[in-house]
Amino acid sequence: MKSSFDQNHINEAIARINQLTSTTTPQWGEMNVAQMLAHLNVAYDMAYTDKYPQPNFLVRWLLTRFVKPAVVGPKPYQKNGRTAPAFLVSADQDFEKEKKKLIDYVQKTQTLGSAHFEQKESNSFGKLTESEWSTLFAKHLDHHLTQFGV
Repeated sequence: MKSSFDQNHINEAIARINQLTSTTTPQWGEMNVAQMLAHLNVAYDMAYTDKYPQPNFLVRWLLTRFVKPAVVGPKPYQKNGRTAPAFLVSADQDFEKEKKKLIDYVQKTQTLGSAHFEQKESNSFGKLTESEWSTLFAKHLDHHLTQFGV
C-alpha cells in the first residue's frame, strides 16, 4: 500500500488528480467527476474538521467491528460498493474548487506526517494508527482515481 505520508506517493497522486478534467467520465458508478472529488474530500473533512458529527455509540461500535477492517485493511475496494450516508454526494459540485481542496488536503496530510496521525481519533472508528490513516486515505483516493481512469 502506498503511503499518504511519502512525498513520492503524494506527487504521483497529485499528478493523477491533475489529469482529471470537468468532463472526465467514470468507468463505473453514478457520480460525476466533481461529485467524486467532493466525495473524496469528505474523508479529509472528517479528519480535519468537526463538520460531521460522530455516530452514536452503537453505530460506532458496529462500524469499528464490521466496516473498519475493509476501510483500513489492504484489500482494494470493490467497484460499486456501498458507501456511508455522509459520503453520498448527489448535488452539483464546483469541479475546480473540489479539485483544489483535495490537492490541498493531500499535501496537508503529507506535510503533517505520520506522527500527527498516530492514535488520532477517527470520526467513525476510534483511534487509528498512522498506518491505518495512511491506508484509509491512499486506498480511497486510488479507488476513485482508478474509477475515473487516471
